[in-house]
Amino acid sequence: MAKIIMTCGRICSGKSTYAERMRKENNAVLLSIDEIMLAMFGQYVGEMHDEYVARTEKYLFGKSLEIIDSGINVVLDWGVWTKAERAVAREFYASRGINYELHYLDVPDSVWRERIAKRNLSVSEGRLDAYYIDENLAAKFGAIFEPPSDDEIDLRITVYRGENEHQNNDDSRL
Repeated sequence: MAKIIMTCGRICSGKSTYAERMRKENNAVLLSIDEIMLAMFGQYVGEMHDEYVARTEKYLFGKSLEIIDSGINVVLDWGVWTKAERAVAREFYASRGINYELHYLDVPDSVWRERIAKRNLSVSEGRLDAYYIDENLAAKFGAIFEPPSDDEIDLRITVYRGENEHQNNDDSRL
């Protein structure tokens, strides 16, 4: 039976890289809000950003149902940053009898800051099509993010410098 894998973590925690790996390992389709937003609007959407994100998320939830109905796994590459967002996503899939997992990328502040700097350099040099994360954006999204509780997490990925270490939510090694 096909399943949904939801990635969760702060902005620039490695979700997109991890989601791509999950796509390959699970023979899945990857659905990314950022991919659509950047393709449609570029770096700077302005005050309509949050509205466009909400519309894109709604579209991708519907599209995920079509894909799951075809028997194909789906990886959602967006942060589900708040407890409320995660509850909505869980209810959306559970009410339809769809299997889902939440994979949480847990990244310490020092590594997070290094990743932001590395990403911004790649964006500035044109090597990466992603959002540039300035201090204001990092602060905004840092304030929004609510780390999931252990009972929400199916797989915890503790992110160290340059590597990811996988753990399930009881913290045993995989």
